[in-house]
Amino acid sequence: MSGAPEVEVDLRIADPAWEAALPEAESLVARALAALFAGEEARAALEGAPAAELAVLLTDDAEIAGLNARWRDKPRPTNVLSFPADSSGFGGTPPGAPRFLGDLALAFGVCAREAQEGAKPLADHLAHLIMHGALHLLGFDHERGDAQAEEMEAVEIAALARMGVVNPYAA
Repeated sequence: MSGAPEVEVDLRIADPAWEAALPEAESLVARALAALFAGEEARAALEGAPAAELAVLLTDDAEIAGLNARWRDKPRPTNVLSFPADSSGFGGTPPGAPRFLGDLALAFGVCAREAQEGAKPLADHLAHLIMHGALHLLGFDHERGDAQAEEMEAVEIAALARMGVVNPYAA
């Protein structure tokens, strides 16, 4: 597959704190995904689909805590949750159709605190977490061992560099 695929995002901003802190949140999410899919690893994970679709929810800590409790049995907020679409039960993505990847949800309070604690711009942290979550939707999983964690980090670092964002894993 040559060139970056088209990526369609259904973005919902449920917590106005996101818009207050990042008025450019919508374009930032689109740019982060474009940078991710400009890389070979993310394109290859689309398994030949010409485009990708996903839903992104920018919400608050309370809603994330509820989702985390319901779906992961962890009743606390976290920065990003990924809910991959499992289209295998429906025969997969038809040839030539966009591949629906799934849903991402991000908590403003957790993300803002992490950015502040890490002395990095919230926009850079959001871009990183959007990429990180999207990679989970594509089947990447840093919890499956060091090799997969290193591969996932390398993909994130390269994609962030395409946006001019510094390596978030550097000391």
